[in-house]
Amino acid sequence: MGLATFIGGIHPYEGKELSEDKPIQVLAPVKGEEMVYPLSQHIGAPAKPLVAKGDRVLRGQIIAEAGGFISANVLSSVSGTVKGIEPRLVANGAMVQSIIVENDGEEEAIEGFGVERDYTKLSKEEIRGIIKAAGIVGLGGAGFPTHVKLTPKDEAAIDHVIVNGAECEPYLTSDYRMMMERPEEIIGGLKVILQLFDNAKGIIGIENNKPEAIKKLTEMVKDEPRIEVCPLLTKYPQGGERTLIYAVTKREINSSMLPADAGCVVDNIDTVAAIYNAVCKSVPLQRKIITVTGDAIANPQNFEVRLGTDYKRLLEAAGGFKDGKEPEKMISGGPMMGQALFSLDFPVAKTSSALTTFTKDQVAAMEPTPCIRCGKCVEVCPEHLVPQLMMDAAERHDMEKFQALNGMECVECGCCAYTCPAKRPLTQAFKEQRKAVAASRRK
Repeated sequence: MGLATFIGGIHPYEGKELSEDKPIQVLAPVKGEEMVYPLSQHIGAPAKPLVAKGDRVLRGQIIAEAGGFISANVLSSVSGTVKGIEPRLVANGAMVQSIIVENDGEEEAIEGFGVERDYTKLSKEEIRGIIKAAGIVGLGGAGFPTHVKLTPKDEAAIDHVIVNGAECEPYLTSDYRMMMERPEEIIGGLKVILQLFDNAKGIIGIENNKPEAIKKLTEMVKDEPRIEVCPLLTKYPQGGERTLIYAVTKREINSSMLPADAGCVVDNIDTVAAIYNAVCKSVPLQRKIITVTGDAIANPQNFEVRLGTDYKRLLEAAGGFKDGKEPEKMISGGPMMGQALFSLDFPVAKTSSALTTFTKDQVAAMEPTPCIRCGKCVEVCPEHLVPQLMMDAAERHDMEKFQALNGMECVECGCCAYTCPAKRPLTQAFKEQRKAVAASRRK
């Protein structure tokens, strides 16, 4: 049987050798450090503050509660004093209302923090309640509140719980290190999710450029009748939700559907581990595993770091920039779907995944030229769209035409722009056009 995959996609330079063999280093918080907790670290309504300036908070305490059905709690990852609630810069360049806590270094936690629990003795409602209280969202970057995802309209219709271990984004290795170092957290978290869906089997999808992880997890689940490992063909964007569902089940979904409509729940490796820690260990979401990498970093590493920590601390822990020179390009995330940065003065949030830096900005050096109608963009598009025609519509701001060409099905993966010999900024144009269409629909 061949490796599971999808139609389309690309094979960019992987860059994973810089950090894939670097074990996760725990970057402990420092006394007196200012921890910043944005109230929007998830898709949906911002969280509502439950604390005020001067309040003392404990590690694991809910400091802001979900502000609606699609929202998530925000918790303090340290004990300390609330210094204020004010707008602070986040990775995408926006100023977001945030709770600032000065770490007192005492690590005083809420009652029951770290107490072991037997998930098999908990009801489905209790499990979902724990996940909601813990503030868990999609940690692969999407940030969708996990308790909502795990509460579909018809739980009996869910027959696949897919754990996304593809990590197809170049340079990122945090999920791989989790699979190698903490596989029991991943399998334990998957068992907790399967407790919610009586008719489902668990599938851990891992790209075949991670043979050691495939081997390790396959061995660990050999006696688990409801869990199996599915090796995936290494190809970008194999880890996209739609492409992963198609690779594993051959079912297709579009922008008007949820994975649950195809009988699937999809969660990232780190999200599943966070579920295990919250439900089985009574430790709510308070940390991220982050890759700091790229040719401009002195010592690329994978770190476990508390939420709210300033990104500059991650850079220092990785030895700073090579030869002390500022890189031409810094990205929050990976080079395909990450966000370009102009500063590192922002906190680690739930949706943070990596800091990737490059000595040269290859994209800025490219001069776009007219489309040569080669069709390469059509060939690689995982959504089977025609980017060439979509670009024409986007350049003319023709929203009707863009929608008629199924432009809203674009997942902004960047395959078209990557493969375009004319170096046209396709993905950027589609991102702007999709925003414009969404805004007009809201009106």
